Amino acid sequence: MPAPRNLFKQALKKGNAQIGLWQALANPYTVEICAGAGYDWLLLDAEHAPNDVPLLVSQLQAMKGTASQAVIRPVVGESWIIKQLLDIGAQTLLVPMIESRAQAEAMVKAVRYPPHGVRGVGAALARASAFNRIPDYLQTANDEICLLLQLESRTGLAALDDIASTEGVDGVFIGPADLAADMGQLGKPGAPQVQAEVEKALIRIRAHGKAAGILIGDLSLAKHYLELGATFVAIGNDVTLLAGATTKLLADFKAAGPAQGIADVSVY
Repeated sequence: MPAPRNLFKQALKKGNAQIGLWQALANPYTVEICAGAGYDWLLLDAEHAPNDVPLLVSQLQAMKGTASQAVIRPVVGESWIIKQLLDIGAQTLLVPMIESRAQAEAMVKAVRYPPHGVRGVGAALARASAFNRIPDYLQTANDEICLLLQLESRTGLAALDDIASTEGVDGVFIGPADLAADMGQLGKPGAPQVQAEVEKALIRIRAHGKAAGILIGDLSLAKHYLELGATFVAIGNDVTLLAGATTKLLADFKAAGPAQGIADVSVY
């Protein structure tokens, strides 16, 4: 029996647009709710969210059996943390702050077992192999790993062609927030000069035959990126959704007039 099929990776290979949602509340209950909403993928963020490995395990477990596919972003692109994330069952990783072919090649090695990589062999102890109940896991795991690399600086964009052409890289993701900051437009990812670079980058990624991705809260821009050929696009995050909804609810309450009746009233 081989490693589980990575449906997200297969969808990217076919060029099927995958719509995602960022998960930064670091809570399995929240992830379970969002996984039932119908998004193609959920990004479990360990870079900027207060996530650790055991907490990520519980979020993967909360997603099991849903239509949403898990993508984990590690805090940093280092083989030691990538090894742990793969062993807990992650099959798709989005590695931040990539700026060179050398980094890209190192990440390819980090997600593969020898002789093609440097991933440590400990799957018998791991959730990834169903605790050694998948007899062919070691022989088939490499093929099911999806490696996505995140470019979020001018240096990264300058090396885009080298990175995107690296064998073993499945997709390249543009981080508009950090890119904007690096371009002197802190907090302004929608600035025209930033958007011009984003658009050119997405087109260049696709020219290499790799999946192109991005996170953007502006829904019109998200659709525009899909038109440009982006394949995996996240359109929001759980923190902003909760913060916005709770603020709006209180404002709506303060603006509400007297009750007009009790028909169809919901307690919750």
